[in-house]
Amino acid sequence: MADTSLAASFTTARAEPAVRPGAFGEFVLLGGATLFALPLSWFARQGFGLDAAELAVGFTAFYGAHLINDPHFAVTYLLFYREVRRRAFGDAFAKAQRVRYLLAGFAAPLALGAWLVAAIASGAPSRLGQLMEAMFFLVGWHYVKQGFGMLNVVSARRGLRYSANERRVLLLHCFSAWAFAWANPSVSAFDVEEKGLVYRALPHPLLLEALAGVVLLASSVALGVMLVRKWRREGRLGLYPLTAFLVTIWLWTIFTSIDPLLVYVIPALHSVQYLYFVWLLRRNQASAAEVELGPPVRERMLLFAAGALALGALQFHLLPELLDSARFLIPKHAPAELGATPWFAALFAFVNIHHYLMDAVIWRRENPETRYLYD
Repeated sequence: MADTSLAASFTTARAEPAVRPGAFGEFVLLGGATLFALPLSWFARQGFGLDAAELAVGFTAFYGAHLINDPHFAVTYLLFYREVRRRAFGDAFAKAQRVRYLLAGFAAPLALGAWLVAAIASGAPSRLGQLMEAMFFLVGWHYVKQGFGMLNVVSARRGLRYSANERRVLLLHCFSAWAFAWANPSVSAFDVEEKGLVYRALPHPLLLEALAGVVLLASSVALGVMLVRKWRREGRLGLYPLTAFLVTIWLWTIFTSIDPLLVYVIPALHSVQYLYFVWLLRRNQASAAEVELGPPVRERMLLFAAGALALGALQFHLLPELLDSARFLIPKHAPAELGATPWFAALFAFVNIHHYLMDAVIWRRENPETRYLYD
């Protein structure tokens, strides 16, 4: 059973007015900024040339990751392992949610960790490559699921709800977009370099791309019909959250290379979308604690942000650099394809995949700490 005192404190905190951006500001944070980035990219390429504009944007995105992308992964750990004993063995979660928590929080990292250690210790770039392939396969699932959750949460907060059948149509569109994004373009097996690691990527057959395209087209038609019917029945659709959802599906997942500069900033835009909901959640928790005479909200939020920055730096920079420089577990005569920084490649894939799995547990209606977002 959920902790009733915790739920009560959330209710008390929600009774207090929360400082949130207006509808348009929220739209920008949730993905609408993409629609402004596209014309800015065009002007930059026309004014400075593609090479100069790409260098500037790539440089900014690389260092901006320290403040946006890396903390977006780190906050998942801070949220997920909070009160870990109560969640894993106590009464914080119902049985099904507790099983999900144990699988994502303990079984998954142990399996991933064993895989990457065995791959590095054996000097097998193909085994590390399989971890990378899993990461690239799952990233589309992560993006579309986050877009689906964002649409439902923001719409519900504005009094617009999707029925069970409507959510099935939305999910069909999300998953078909994920399938098409992964299958496209159709290519045979080829060597690819990622984070210094060189491995042979899986082939994407033409038939798979064609089938995924047909399903995507069918789901698009079904989505259009569902939205028209909803608009006729209810008189509104919630333009801002729906547009942000379509941006997540079509510009961040399917046509990521539609603009040569946008591809550099999509991870940051996705991270901002995620961090907005983390801010809502943590501010609510901090407000509940302040009601109980705890530290002020601002102090708690600053400490949380500092922890995310520190953990992000540890995960993506300090720890992999230490392990790679010490050549920890790396065979003396490892093949050149393993690269100079195999630990960086391995931990990059590990954190990404684990983030996807933890995220799928945190942002569920069955989680009593996030359920209020759907109310």
